[in-house]
Amino acid sequence: MHKAKTVPLHTRKKIKTLKLQKGWLKGVLLTLILAVLAGSIAKLPVFSVMGIMIVSILLGMSWKGIMDVPADASAGITFSSKTLLRAGIILMGLRLNVEQIFAAGFSLIIVDILVIAFTLVLMMYIGKLLSIDRHLSALIAVGTAICGAAAIVAVAPLIRAKNEFTAISVAFIAIVGTIVTIIYTFLFPVLGLSPYDYGVLTGATLHELAHVIAASAPGGDVSSDTAILVKLGRVALLIPAAIILGVIFNKNSLKKQKTRFRDLPVPWFIFGFLIMCLVNTAGILSDRMTQMLIALSIFLLSMAMAGLGLGVNYTEFKKLNSKVIFTGTFGAAALAALGFLIVYFI
Repeated sequence: MHKAKTVPLHTRKKIKTLKLQKGWLKGVLLTLILAVLAGSIAKLPVFSVMGIMIVSILLGMSWKGIMDVPADASAGITFSSKTLLRAGIILMGLRLNVEQIFAAGFSLIIVDILVIAFTLVLMMYIGKLLSIDRHLSALIAVGTAICGAAAIVAVAPLIRAKNEFTAISVAFIAIVGTIVTIIYTFLFPVLGLSPYDYGVLTGATLHELAHVIAASAPGGDVSSDTAILVKLGRVALLIPAAIILGVIFNKNSLKKQKTRFRDLPVPWFIFGFLIMCLVNTAGILSDRMTQMLIALSIFLLSMAMAGLGLGVNYTEFKKLNSKVIFTGTFGAAALAALGFLIVYFI
């Protein structure tokens, strides 16, 4: 009898690496194809109001619900929804200059502080009244108030939340945020808001940075630029908000989590965005190159939106009970109402 040949260890590792690379490429290509398809669909009369980014999200969600997503493609999808999202945001800094940031900066930061404080206090209070686990209500509140899944993942270890609560919160924020984004897009033509006011509204009230970028697009460049500035202010406030919540939930946790500066939830891509603003202000790049990079940023963001849709976890969402759904939905509605009040008075 012939003995079966044993595959050498280095060969097995090489095969495993090739499989991982193939799966990663499969995920990235899927988001790319959906983004290209979304670009074509968005040119149609009915879908032109929604724009390429919202269409990309819907295509991703539809694919996930109908076709499902291969397990080995998850790494590539995550790369698109996370890394390409941040790359697209950084390149969008080329649409602004330093003067615009300083002109709008202080008043928008006040808006961001008001939005975060209001949302956190309200949703955590409602969660307490409904006897929801305070860790779960805090995660949903911080996801609504600041920057969606990124805020949830950053705050979870600081308050020692269960992994199950983290997963449920991320799923909930993804679904609700996407729904509100679509509602905003369809309401834009009838709201009667100026592009600037609409940008403030979306930047101040939507959950994920991706949601803000997608919803503000129908308002044009002014709306998008304003929305990004407002949202990035909320993102920057993640650091102090996370530390404060860590102190509230466990005084000892702050000491443990702050041992290294790099462990802090610093949104580093904001600095890249600001550098691109400086590049645009200095006029280093030609107008043609600038426009090409801005177009690239829109396509990268469309791929990120497709990845966001593909990453919606419907299974985790089914675990939510009525009390949690009410708290999250009411909090999102109250935040939207606050946004309209802010727009009215500024």
